[in-house]
Amino acid sequence: MIKLLIVDDEPLVQAGIKSMINWEELNISIVGIASNGQSAYEMIQEYDVDIVITDVKMPVMSGLELVRKCYDEGLKLPVFIILTGYEDFHYVKDAITYQAVDYLIKLELTPDLLRQSLNRAMGRISELRCTKDLELAPGNIFKEQFFTRLLFNLFESEHQFLSQAKNLNINFGYDSFTAGYIEIGSSKLNTMTLEKQISLYVSSMQLVSELMAKYVPCHTVSLDSRHFCIVFFLSNGTFTHHKQTILQAFVQVSAMIFNYYSVTIRASIGSSVDKPLLLSVSYQDAKQIFPRITDEQPILFFDDISESTTLKNIFNMSLFKEDIQKAYAEYDEKTLYDIFTSIIGLFQEQPTHYTQALDAACNILYLSLSLLSNGEQVVSKIFASSANGYRSIYEMTNVPQIMLYLKTLRDGLCAEFAARTSDYKNNIVINAKKYITEHIEEKLSLNDVADAFCISPNYLSILFSKYNETGFSDFVNQSKVDAAKKMMESGDYKIYEISDILGFESAFYFSRVFKKVTGLSPRDYMKTAL
Repeated sequence: MIKLLIVDDEPLVQAGIKSMINWEELNISIVGIASNGQSAYEMIQEYDVDIVITDVKMPVMSGLELVRKCYDEGLKLPVFIILTGYEDFHYVKDAITYQAVDYLIKLELTPDLLRQSLNRAMGRISELRCTKDLELAPGNIFKEQFFTRLLFNLFESEHQFLSQAKNLNINFGYDSFTAGYIEIGSSKLNTMTLEKQISLYVSSMQLVSELMAKYVPCHTVSLDSRHFCIVFFLSNGTFTHHKQTILQAFVQVSAMIFNYYSVTIRASIGSSVDKPLLLSVSYQDAKQIFPRITDEQPILFFDDISESTTLKNIFNMSLFKEDIQKAYAEYDEKTLYDIFTSIIGLFQEQPTHYTQALDAACNILYLSLSLLSNGEQVVSKIFASSANGYRSIYEMTNVPQIMLYLKTLRDGLCAEFAARTSDYKNNIVINAKKYITEHIEEKLSLNDVADAFCISPNYLSILFSKYNETGFSDFVNQSKVDAAKKMMESGDYKIYEISDILGFESAFYFSRVFKKVTGLSPRDYMKTAL
């Protein structure tokens, strides 16, 4: 829920704003009322406020001083709506300079004007939050790639799935799961610049994600600039019950997203599955029925469709699972070229299979956007000469056009892979070494670390040999010994305690490793260190 703070030194104004509209309908909670800028600043820090409605002139600290203080400290949130009188209007220019999103003249304030201003503020909040989300830390990148692999059935084994879920701290302790395929639409898209289209998509997706999570635990996965997937985590109830909850949530969220951005959303919801690794089935089911959605029925559930009438309009990317995993994980241009060429060959032999060809191309596009660390920039660059960029895929009306699109994407990606292979491989080793250091208290096998980076153990071993002074096992042992030394030098631990903490099988094995690395037994080292 959006947190809002009212700041004004006049009690009547405070009460008037508080009672002017139904805040709950806008998903806004008033967390406090302040009578001056200093008190407001303290409340902003305490309550993590999103929106501040503030008067310009107040004692102790004015509203303008408050806006400037937050701006100077680099705070992206809260966003500010300025209240002013006619006589203070000259302050507005300064307020806008410090990124206030709107101003309201007190004597002209109405519920409609206030709602419009709040909608602008909430739009700005979504943009700020999404911009922050797009600047993904490595851990968040891995999480998005994890869900992409889950939806496309790209995990090599259940062990790899469980290992990565544990490393990323993702909880799958639910009774069942389902996936929704969501499309964003707007009559304004064709008149927008590319940057504004992306901004609208990101803001809309973020808002949908936040609002949906109020009804059902879920995670949102971006696919492209028109589509995303929502993974729902379900417990304590039948799927019939959950369907009703999801439907009600969808109706509410659809109304809000249209109110904020004039954007419509359409959703197909896949079958319910009892294991997370089966979410790829639910996702395929959702995509399967999506073409059946109409303006009159903008949300559709897979189990409401008769199996006998379901059309086979999806392409099973898991047929190429091992090659896809290798190509995108290792920046292997030859494997990538072979995958694309095989798919292109399949559809050139079956030129009437337009729907399946479009699905195949979209799937490859999604994987390229999601599995590459800067996929958006890479793919946008490849299609820079197209009027609508990589979104031109949705303009294709026949199989030959789609195959030409795939050839362009294939050649562009192969060139990108060739250019960055060396740096990428070196970065894998750098990140793997960082991972080892951060998980030094765990048992660190080659398989476990390779799983964390979605590459094969053999490939990780080869990279360590080429891009590091020591091999994988030697680096792990050296890192554990370095950590053991620090613990010994503190004088707070016994040898067997250090062995347990650092994940060794036994104190005896720890002593062997320690002596091999340092030339001293742990006991002898402790004598010299203390």
